[in-house]
Order: sequence, then C-alpha cells, then structure tokens
Amino acid sequence: MNLAERLNRGRQASRPAKPEKASTRPGNRPSGRQGTGQGSAKADQSEHFFEIKTRVHDRLIDMLDLALLDSLAETEMRAEIAKVAEGLLWEEFQNAPLNLAERKRMLSEIQDEVIGLGPIEPYIKDPTVNDILVNGYSRIYVERSGKLVLTPSRFKDDDHLRKIIDRIVSRVGRRIDESQPLVDARLLDGSRVNAVIPPLAIDGPSLSIRKFSKDPLEVADLIGFNSLTEDMALVLDGIVKARLNVLISGGTGSGKTTLLNCLSRFIPEDERIVTIEDAAELQLKQDHVVRLETRPANIEGEGEITQRELVKNCLRMRPDRIIVGEVRSSEALDMLQAMNTGHDGSLTTVHANTPRDALMRLETMVSMAGLNLGNQSMKRYIASAVDVIIQATRLVDGTRKVISIQEVAGMEGDVITMQEIFAYEQTGVTPDGKVQGFFTARGVRPRFAQKLERMGRSLPADMFHTQPPAGAGR
Repeated sequence: MNLAERLNRGRQASRPAKPEKASTRPGNRPSGRQGTGQGSAKADQSEHFFEIKTRVHDRLIDMLDLALLDSLAETEMRAEIAKVAEGLLWEEFQNAPLNLAERKRMLSEIQDEVIGLGPIEPYIKDPTVNDILVNGYSRIYVERSGKLVLTPSRFKDDDHLRKIIDRIVSRVGRRIDESQPLVDARLLDGSRVNAVIPPLAIDGPSLSIRKFSKDPLEVADLIGFNSLTEDMALVLDGIVKARLNVLISGGTGSGKTTLLNCLSRFIPEDERIVTIEDAAELQLKQDHVVRLETRPANIEGEGEITQRELVKNCLRMRPDRIIVGEVRSSEALDMLQAMNTGHDGSLTTVHANTPRDALMRLETMVSMAGLNLGNQSMKRYIASAVDVIIQATRLVDGTRKVISIQEVAGMEGDVITMQEIFAYEQTGVTPDGKVQGFFTARGVRPRFAQKLERMGRSLPADMFHTQPPAGAGR
C-alpha cells in the first residue's frame, strides 16, 4: 500500500475541518479603506489564500504517517504530499476561488511546510541567496550580490514563524522560549541561524540565516572576484605554510569566515587541526580535523560549555593547528597562550573595522579573563603572539575585498607597531554605485620573508614594490 492509499484511509476516518476565523491581530491591518481600494482587495485575497493553505495543511498533518514519510526520498515525499494535498483542495474546498497558478503555488508551499522551512524554503535552495532575514512574519529579506531586497513571501502570522524557528533549533538539540528568547543554531547543511523572540524582539520573532555554501569558495575564486590579487594570495599561502599566527579582522558580512576557509586550504594534509566554533560553519577539506562546538545551558541553567573551555581542552588533544571561528570574550587569552606556547600557525577571526581596532579589541577581551596584567605586559603578550592581521571589508556596492595585510612588527614604547604589506586604495564610486580602486603593495618587504626563505619558499623581491594605479576602476 503506497502513501496515497494509506492517507486516503486516514482521510475517510478523519473529522471534517472546522473553518478558522479570520485573524483580528493588530498586525493584519488592511491598507486603505476597508472593502474598497486595490490594496485592501489584495490584502483580503492574500489572507484568504493563507487561510485555505492552513486548513489544507492542518488536515494533511492529521492524516500523515510521519514514520512512513521519513522512509522516503525527498522527491517521493513531495510527490505523495502533492497528490494528497491536491485531492484535499478539490474535495474539501471546491468553492475556493483559486486559479491554476495559485493552486500550484499552494501545493509547493504545503510541501515546504511539511518537510521544509515554509516560506523561506525556496531561498534556502536558491544558490544566489547569501542571507535570509525575517523581520516579523510579514517581511522576508534576502541578500543577493551584497544587496538586500524585500521578497513577496511571508508567513501567515507570528505563530507560524515560531513553528519554523522551533523546527530549526530542535533539530540541533537547542531550544528557544520565554526563558531563553534568543538562540544561535545551524541548519542541517551547516547554515548559521540566529533567532530572537518576544519579549526581546518587540515587533515579533526575528530570524537571520547565513547560508552555508555547498561549493565553498577557493582562493582562485576570490582572485576572480577581484577580492585580492595573485601576489596577495601567494603571500597568504606562504604565511600559512610558514606557520605564522593569523588574525582575520572585519565587520559583519565582510567575508571573514570565507577567507578563513580559504586560508585553511593551505594547511598541509599531514597536520592535525582542531576547530572551535559557537555554531559549526567552517568547511575544512583536510582529513585529520576535529571539530568542536560550544553548548548552551540547559533549561535549568546548567551544562554550558564555553569557547574558553574548548580552547583549554583542545590543548590536550595534540593539535598542530588551532582554528577558532571567532574570538569574542575571555577565550582570547587562552588563544594567545596557545599561539605563544608551541601552537604556531593558529588562525582566528575578530570583529573590528581596522587592524588597529582589532588589536584594541584583543586587549579588551584579554582583560575580560580577570588576570591582573599590566597594560604594557598585555600589549607585549599580544605582539609576540600575533604575526599577521588581514582586514576584510564589505564595500558600499556590496563587494567584499581584502583591503589590508599587515605584519605585527613588535613594540615601540607602549605601542604595538605594524607595517602594511598590501592595501586596497579606493579612488571613487561610479554613477551606478560601483566602487573604483586598485590593489597596491606598500614597498615594504615583510620580516617573515626571511622565515619563508629558510623554508624554501622565497618570494620575488619586486612583489613588494609600490604598484602604480593601473588597476584603478576595478
């Protein structure tokens, strides 16, 4: 007996659905005068569409054999769900004023409701979408090519959005409720998720998803996107293979994790790597990798495992390289200790607008560890641990670039000194909003070039000569 036959038996025994009352929530205000105007008619039609879809979906859930669904491939599940849902539409709602396009749309959305993530499922599968941002049930934005656009999709109401959020967080063993109204989680494909619900979210639940690329970018892709140059990539390759400690700095959405993934490709296959993240999203291709992820407190407020505890523990795991997805707090001290005590070649990221700001943030985070370190001692500790700072930025046109590679040179008095090796110089903006500029070397040969030469990886001397603005406008 196939799924449709089993569901038909359930439909014969099921109770008839009770029609739902029209929503009277404050958020469902019609635009313009009630009963008149094109905006009001469109809003009424949309509400009627959601009402019919909800009734069909509820009937379908009552009849579904979830255990049987789990045994089928997704294509088979979708086919069987569409067959039964279409039967419900014809049999139970013959008077529903839906045209053919609306019926196809409704069947697709019902399939997404049952086995996917509802209205955002199409954007999860769209490879051109980088971020999905839900501001309450009625507004869903997506980012394409660095620009945010409002989509025509929406949830039925706040409860509908809450169900999707609960579905996401429960799959990875996390929870969200009034006692813990915010959560960091991830989808099964690794996409990063942040959700906030009332009372913290004043205008209704908020959901943010950073898509996880199934085909991660490589350094060659970044060169093709003009995010960096071949010379810069060659130097970064040497930096990683020479086991220098690297700090990647940048703002939100600037491409720090993407750049960290790309740098990890330069790590030799015979090295043992331990990664530490709040929500696992790194995509390392080496075989010898141990991935660690933090754990939030349970409903009793116990059992939390922080990044600092994971950093301490990983030192007992005999790592050749330690990669911390992002340092945010006191774990910065343990990360610096690892860099200073034989775990060279460690990589991490930090939120900061400039390399100098990144060093200041490190100082602040080290002070959060509660040690009574003097200001100068703290700076010397940082200067001896960090070798290179890479600054990534998202420009006003949405493009992401490596705008600075700086070497930490040491201390002069009370100041950590740095020397810039490569930079991106912006020269202007075109009338259509595209940023113009060029990459250039700063005419400084880095001190680590000698270390690279000792390892048999010499760099051409002319690579570091100041370049004329031949690439201006790119």
